[in-house]
Amino acid sequence: MKRYIAPSVLAANFLDLRKDIEMINNSVAHFIHYDVMDGVFVPNISFGLPILKQISQIAKKPIDVHLMINDPDPYIIPFKEAGAANITVHMETCHHLNRTVNFIKEQGIMAGICLNPHTPVSTLEEVLPLADMVLLMSVNPGYGGQSFIESTYPKVEKLRNEIDKRGLKTLIEVDGGVNYKTAKKLFDAGANVLVSGSFVFKSETPEKTIEKLLNI
Repeated sequence: MKRYIAPSVLAANFLDLRKDIEMINNSVAHFIHYDVMDGVFVPNISFGLPILKQISQIAKKPIDVHLMINDPDPYIIPFKEAGAANITVHMETCHHLNRTVNFIKEQGIMAGICLNPHTPVSTLEEVLPLADMVLLMSVNPGYGGQSFIESTYPKVEKLRNEIDKRGLKTLIEVDGGVNYKTAKKLFDAGANVLVSGSFVFKSETPEKTIEKLLNI
């Protein structure tokens, strides 16, 4: 099973963002994870289109955009044009999720569906075949550096079983509290993509940390 690491630039040094993006470029990471928060759906505000446009000018890895916002539909084309290679929307914010996911895919990019910790995998029953990726939040979204929610492991296992049973190629991504200990358990449970922010960027050697997470 393929494994990927997606460093989250939410934890990067914004006084020297180019340096951190170039670090990701030079690392074995596959994605650059880009969290967009609106201060409404989640209790924080992060960054939006202008910074994404600048990052995309130097990024050598696909940019994985996670829209933690209400009513994401009007922003799909702008974020795609700003450089997103994947756009993930929340199950909890989309009134017509299958239409939203199909619209993302019509733009020629990957489409992801995110579930908050309290949202069961069973809610994906009708839309799972449409998703290129399912992002399971292992913390409550809004802030970096939170503690990992242990119930994520069986949730990953349940989703992996469902994907395999249907013969789908959907990737499982996990975001929140990823470190060496949780990474191994998540990969063993069936996850493909691990998002890591603070653990990577606060380490003394981020590139080596990314490599160790990937090969844990």
